[in-house]
Amino acid sequence: MVVDDTAGVRELISAILEKNGFEAVCKANAAELQAAFTGQQPDVILLDLMLPDGDGLELLPKIKKQWPETEVIVLTGHATFDAAVEATKRGAYHFQNKPFDQKTLLLSVERAMEHKRLNEETSSLRKALVAMSGGAAPIFQSPAMKTVVRTIERIAPSDVSILITGESGTGKEVIADLIHTLSPRNKGPLIKINCAALPRELIESELFGSVKGAFTGANADREGLFRQAEGGTLLLDEISEMPIDTQSKLLRVLQEKEVRPVGGRVSYKTDCRIIAATNRQTEEAIKAGKLREDLYYRISAILVYLPPLRERREDILPLANAFLKRFDAQSGRNITGFTPAAAEVLRTFDWPGNVRQLQNEIQRAVLMCEGNEVDIRDLSITTVITDKEPEDLSLMEAMERNAIIQMLKETGGNKLETAKRLGIGRQTLYNKIKVYGIDT
Repeated sequence: MVVDDTAGVRELISAILEKNGFEAVCKANAAELQAAFTGQQPDVILLDLMLPDGDGLELLPKIKKQWPETEVIVLTGHATFDAAVEATKRGAYHFQNKPFDQKTLLLSVERAMEHKRLNEETSSLRKALVAMSGGAAPIFQSPAMKTVVRTIERIAPSDVSILITGESGTGKEVIADLIHTLSPRNKGPLIKINCAALPRELIESELFGSVKGAFTGANADREGLFRQAEGGTLLLDEISEMPIDTQSKLLRVLQEKEVRPVGGRVSYKTDCRIIAATNRQTEEAIKAGKLREDLYYRISAILVYLPPLRERREDILPLANAFLKRFDAQSGRNITGFTPAAAEVLRTFDWPGNVRQLQNEIQRAVLMCEGNEVDIRDLSITTVITDKEPEDLSLMEAMERNAIIQMLKETGGNKLETAKRLGIGRQTLYNKIKVYGIDT
């Protein structure tokens, strides 16, 4: 948007911009500019500092309030150092003197556009991290998670396939959300499927679609997730739990970028980004015949590993505080933080269920807390250990055993629900019950 009271200047700038691929709209004064506030937000405004019905410096705060993401380049033939400083303080991106040459003007506009784009990416990352933590975005302290975030920033804008690995509860699905949010496909859908949750006979129909009469119960055509994810992202969670013969068909779809519905005779083109996730060690899954090696290489152009919480203890308290703010706001309480003793317990616990278990623990602590700070007595992971505990357990193992016992009590002995709340697999829970000698 070009705002200048001189028609010749407006026409010249507009012609230069449009010749170089920009779309330009012109306003002759402050009134026309403010009337445009209800319309489409421009990426950049070239604003004359001296308008017949307004001062550009006074307009700057109004522009940034109405269009906070718009970059403003101030144009003036009466440049002073004080005016430049004041314009910058009030939100201007750049200060351009008149007269100007074409190259300088274009360079200023291009830099302003790039600055706006980077700010939007940072804003999207921050919003996605808020979703990841459930509250104010935590500042990751661990080198491991800082590396993960930097990797995501780099790979998200591309269309490359990504495989996210890590234990249950580390946040693989949230990382997929983050990648989609930061990608050019973020206007399209993000479709998710848990490959372990569907019976063998239904997963192909769910993925690829099916035609009426293809199998018993197929009473109508089914669209399939690949078609639903068109133009967006498809997350294949727990991909190593997908039947091997289905993995073979999936590989063909990824290679040919065509999907044929179950029972159908016609294939259709597909255009969606693939993100896969698994909590298994990929090498072990391949050796065990749970994951096709050729499919693995196809979906893992980029590998993102999420370390367990016990390996990045620097992140525990920032995450705990973020969860505390979220659940405190939901409950209408006024809990300000954790006592030093409670904070130390949180920091030193091994968190077998990772971030998911930490979130559940903080939610419970907020409900149990009677004061202004969460104390040890509000944490389930510090319940008194029973006499049946083996004497040779370490403190961390004892606390982990304790958490399982407490959760089994809360679920009435329901192991499936216990595993879900702890954020671990059912088989992992059975193994720990056996190792710790827990009486069920």
